[in-house]
Amino acid sequence: MIFARRAMLATGWASNVRLDVSHGRITALETDQNAKQGDTTVDTLLPALANLHSHSFQRAMAGMTEFRMAGKDSFWTWRDLMYRFTAHLTPEHVEAIAAFVFLEMQEAGYASVGEFHYLHHQPGGMPYKDLGELSARIAAAAAATGIGLTHLPVLYTYGGAGQMALKAGQARFGNSVDRFNDLVARARGAIADLPKDCRVGIAPHSLRATSPDDLKTVLAAHEAGPVHIHIAEQPQEVADIQAVLGVRPVEWLLANAEVNADWCLIHATHMTDAETVNMARSGAVAGLCPITEANLGDGPFNGPAYLNAGGALGVGSDSNVLISLTEELRTLEYSQRLRDIARNVLVVGEGSVGETLYCGAAKGGAQALGRGTGDISVGAWADLVAVDSEAPALCALKEHQLLDGLVFAAKDEIVTDVWSAGRHAVKQGKHIHRDAITAAYRSAMQSLMALL
Repeated sequence: MIFARRAMLATGWASNVRLDVSHGRITALETDQNAKQGDTTVDTLLPALANLHSHSFQRAMAGMTEFRMAGKDSFWTWRDLMYRFTAHLTPEHVEAIAAFVFLEMQEAGYASVGEFHYLHHQPGGMPYKDLGELSARIAAAAAATGIGLTHLPVLYTYGGAGQMALKAGQARFGNSVDRFNDLVARARGAIADLPKDCRVGIAPHSLRATSPDDLKTVLAAHEAGPVHIHIAEQPQEVADIQAVLGVRPVEWLLANAEVNADWCLIHATHMTDAETVNMARSGAVAGLCPITEANLGDGPFNGPAYLNAGGALGVGSDSNVLISLTEELRTLEYSQRLRDIARNVLVVGEGSVGETLYCGAAKGGAQALGRGTGDISVGAWADLVAVDSEAPALCALKEHQLLDGLVFAAKDEIVTDVWSAGRHAVKQGKHIHRDAITAAYRSAMQSLMALL
């Protein structure tokens, strides 16, 4: 049983709420109750967000790419540095990094993660003896932390638009369609022992890393569930796809695939107004990663037009240069303000920007990961986060202002507790296995630095 002084339910704020959680789901919910002996008591309870887009291994290179070289730095120069970094990662490194990243996500208030996993093979491109070795390492990290995992093996067949050959730095990512389908099956086996809320989807990396025929074949083999794809992140990517396929990437995808509520289109930064509206109407989720998009110089998402067309969105930490739920949400809004020279942009009509962003990302993130949650209601997975409304960042605010304070004035340290499908992994602001997981990460980093 969980007792909260207040909770943001699907119907709005409620006081003195008691929840019964069984087998990972909310099985009963009552308001205007009293706490009872044995209850876990918290201050303010919210639906926990899903981190819908992560490349966990990139956390280990945070801070290594912020030195300006001769000429103009860009996403593409950053990508070359990332490729060189991956050449030194062992399976042990991958597992230790992922566990620490998942811990950081939970302490920031995320209950689940979509791991967009494209590091598959040994340095040089030779598969491991077990094709799913590195997927198994991600599953082991999820088991160690208790986070809800949607594992997304990535199809990465070509080095660029027009079926260019893979570069040396991309060799660890590459698979044919047949081998990719085998990899997905291995990934399903790797998560078989994880809790029932964990699942496997698929992730065609991008239109530049696959081909129309390969994409069609992979989608036909995928029975159901999440489909994630990078799309229109950079102007060069848009130009390259338009040169090869004749139209812009979002326009092509919507016309040539059955894009629906199972899909998550990552970034979708550079879209026309028509693409924006049509993507919103497709039912897909826009997977936005504002910190990474700012770090890489991607540009801002077309937020107002997308929300006005009824589009769903969620947030992810992508490169994991900084893992902060509150910072993702406020960076998303601030990117719109800087572009439009306006305030309070990401809300339809009138209302709370913080509530629009937080509750919208809770629902959109859950949809993108196929988790069957996104609000606090009976039958949903118990993905929950508790925050302290008496903390200095929130103590002066009225109830209807709390989510605005959380998004724009608070840091992640305001989080006191997190449950991932009922697994109580964060207590009093710290992950219950923080010491062991952090020690393993430090050891892995010492080993990795010796190789660089």
